[in-house]
Amino acid sequence: MKPLIGITTHVELDYKHVLNHDYITAVQRAGGIPMLIPIDTENDADRILDALDGLVVSGGGDIDPTLFGEEPHPKLGEISPGRDASELALIKGALERDMPLLTICRGLQVMVIAEGGDMYQDIYSQIDRELLQHSQRANRVHLSHFVEAAEGSILREAAQAEKFRVNSYHHQAVRDVKAPFAISGVASDGVIEAVESTEHRFAVGVQWHPEALAAAGDSTSLRLFERFIETAKEGAGTIANH
Repeated sequence: MKPLIGITTHVELDYKHVLNHDYITAVQRAGGIPMLIPIDTENDADRILDALDGLVVSGGGDIDPTLFGEEPHPKLGEISPGRDASELALIKGALERDMPLLTICRGLQVMVIAEGGDMYQDIYSQIDRELLQHSQRANRVHLSHFVEAAEGSILREAAQAEKFRVNSYHHQAVRDVKAPFAISGVASDGVIEAVESTEHRFAVGVQWHPEALAAAGDSTSLRLFERFIETAKEGAGTIANH
């Protein structure tokens, strides 16, 4: 049975839902059925999750810093409070159910915040050391910089190597990671690039955009999505009863 995979959507100014088609392609190539989730659904998160076998939290704009105890930095970009609320509810619900969870770029940051962690609102003004270019000036399938994967991690298994290259489109990043999460990938400049749960079957967040790479046939990204979908298949049709 193909698992049903919910994918959260990006919102422009809280009135227009958009999603890069690569998310849909990546889920389909890995063997899942994509279902899009709008914002302003936080009160119905449990019912939505009842219908799903796995959840992808997509990339997008910036995150309201009051969610992790800060006020807006001058470099903070466009935020979507409605999206923040919906995704926090969905992530918390997915973790409670041990539903397979793959979070991408912004999604990684929301996942970490959901469990009490925090983040940099702007890495270039808040990290006092020389950094790589994390907002590449190239097409989305260009492999920009290296990530080092932790030994024994799902990420290392997908990459089949200690170091591999990724695309990069972000100016925010995870700063403090709380249990049950652990850092599973870092860039050569020390910026956190991946986080995994030590207590769930599959709860992985990455800072880059594997959906674009998987849609283009990148083997590491495809293996990551395939591992996610395989885990979702294990409970396909039964998550609502857990």
